[in-house]
Amino acid sequence: MKQAVGSLLALMVMASASMAQTSYPMLMTLEPIAIQVGTSAEMVVKSRSSMWGANKVMVSGKGVSGEVIHPDLPKPKEGEEKPAEPSLTTLTINFTATPDAQPGVRDFKVFTDRGVSTVGQIVITRDTVVWDDVKTDTMEGAKEFQVPATLTGVFEKAEDLDYFKFSATAGQRLVIHCRCMRLQDRIHDLQTHADPIVTLKNHLGSTVAACDNYFAADPYLVVEIPQTGEYFLEVRDVRYKNNAYWNYAIEVIDRPFPTNAFPLAIAGDQPVEFELIGESLQPGTLATFDPFPLTLNPGRQSLSLPSPDGGLYDPIPVFVSCEKVINEVNDDNDDVEHAQLIEVPSVINGRMDKEADIDYFSFEAKKGDTLTFEVIARRSQSMLDSFISIENADGTRLYAADDYTFGRRSNWDSRYDNFSVPEDGVYHVSIHDRHLRGGPEYVYAIEISRSAPTFELTLDTDKTLTTPGTSGVLFVRAKRFNGFAGDIQLHAENLPAGVHAAAGRILASGQDGCIVFTANGDAPFDAQDVRIYGSAILEDAESQKTELLIDALPYQETYMPGGGRNHYPVDTYTLSVQKPSDIRRVKVSTNEIELKPGDEIKIDVELERADGFEANVSLDVIYQHLGQIWGNSLPKGIKMDGNKSKILLTSGELKGHVTLVADDNLEKAERQQFCIMANVSLNFVMKATYSSEPLYITTTPKEETAE
Repeated sequence: MKQAVGSLLALMVMASASMAQTSYPMLMTLEPIAIQVGTSAEMVVKSRSSMWGANKVMVSGKGVSGEVIHPDLPKPKEGEEKPAEPSLTTLTINFTATPDAQPGVRDFKVFTDRGVSTVGQIVITRDTVVWDDVKTDTMEGAKEFQVPATLTGVFEKAEDLDYFKFSATAGQRLVIHCRCMRLQDRIHDLQTHADPIVTLKNHLGSTVAACDNYFAADPYLVVEIPQTGEYFLEVRDVRYKNNAYWNYAIEVIDRPFPTNAFPLAIAGDQPVEFELIGESLQPGTLATFDPFPLTLNPGRQSLSLPSPDGGLYDPIPVFVSCEKVINEVNDDNDDVEHAQLIEVPSVINGRMDKEADIDYFSFEAKKGDTLTFEVIARRSQSMLDSFISIENADGTRLYAADDYTFGRRSNWDSRYDNFSVPEDGVYHVSIHDRHLRGGPEYVYAIEISRSAPTFELTLDTDKTLTTPGTSGVLFVRAKRFNGFAGDIQLHAENLPAGVHAAAGRILASGQDGCIVFTANGDAPFDAQDVRIYGSAILEDAESQKTELLIDALPYQETYMPGGGRNHYPVDTYTLSVQKPSDIRRVKVSTNEIELKPGDEIKIDVELERADGFEANVSLDVIYQHLGQIWGNSLPKGIKMDGNKSKILLTSGELKGHVTLVADDNLEKAERQQFCIMANVSLNFVMKATYSSEPLYITTTPKEETAE
């Protein structure tokens, strides 16, 4: 049962109104939002809906854990056998970060009686965490700290100014790195984001340095202290706006802080020497990394490199490639005549060393070769907004690529798929910044690979909720590349005890498939991160078959201004078994369906409601919002006839029906899996979705019927 959160009004009455819809917790903030490695700290989570019954904290990555500090149950009122369950929207969790926990930002979720929560964010830092508990808007009331430290606070009121004070010596070089806006992307119902500005002032209140936008809207600056004395750090929203959930974490450190490294792309099993990049580092600062005895997994990730003092630098982004790694040799490859010769396939490391820089690389290719070009830059913290061109030996542009949609979100990195080489010869790929900028931090990697049939998978949500004896549905969407046109079988691994999965498939002609999870009647309450992946069989020209396995990327659904629904990628997908909720069962009259063109079938649906739950429930066979389809695993040519269906069950009604019809465009399908969903509106955007057990539809197209 995939659920979504309700409006604030619904949450306020949820504990006392038996007819109110039940929502899983929607995490909004963590105070303070950062924890130092090697320490434990009690931190307060705030949610829009109740977290009563919380008993498990799930943190992505390694080295960070959380333990719920259970509040006391209120005493019963006179005449009550037991007190009413409170609406707990503030919860204390004791987080622990081990000494070897990697600094950075982690996702966390809380499992409660109402299911697993939305994603929250926690910052892991190497330095002492300072919480702005003085809540003053003047320099006189500034919170005092010692460098290095991570300053945390929130823009809790309009025109809020937060001040911190510290002592520094002349010539001391400080790095000030703010995380604020970036901490809000994954928060489900935070429809507007902060735009912080950080200002360094001396004891007279004069501005020494200031920064607004650097990492997106978040500030970053390096400043040299002009004279010994007391200084103040002012942080505010640049528009003087506020939100009780606009948290920030500002690292103020006096050690080198790399923002990038060259090369950006590396091999996962080879030692590499990096040139560290950042205003706080001396030019030519080097650091080495040797993965032995481990091998790094392919893809984008972060590395903490050893520093000369025996410690570690703050993590840098890298890209691990399976292709041969080639570095840009020098900066004279600004035109076709001076293009650097490379091999394909390979991954090329380079950077825009100066403004208006353009880099050319040449390679030989045979007619009929198919190649894919992908830029890794902005996704790995580079400042580059890339644009690539593919040209022939004469310099004539054949194709070009700008921004590309990776998964469900567009990005400034470029990609061009399935370039078919028209004839034997030499070709060129060029890259430049769209705004003709350049500098040390404009690093990039271009991965040039042989195009091969493949696909990517995305999950419509990062969580699915079930209760003992009920089912929940997860929709998986495929994007196909390089001619791949086959079916994709879905899989689920590492399920909670007592839960089994009916994993459907994505038909060759479709983009969506579903997995229906069903919890046994005696399944214990629990939540667990689950691996979702797809498999497909590829056959080459010699009829050799290989199996392709692709992991799915989970997305947190986000509430957009105006009632839109959007998504943001997160670290894990979680499946939970919670206490019984508003709908106890969605029962259907049949699980096996056979249709031919012109056929129709009526499927009776009966709900089992919780006592007192009489809210409206709508039935559907596809997952949609405002006319946009987010999940539809039915074969082509099948649709629900709304005029012949009873899909709105009002005032506690229990029985409805869905009528499916087949048209002349019906495609062939053998036991394609779908389900019937019962949706309960929680607010204008979100709904709680309860699922039937899986249904299977077999279809016979028109031509086979004629035969």
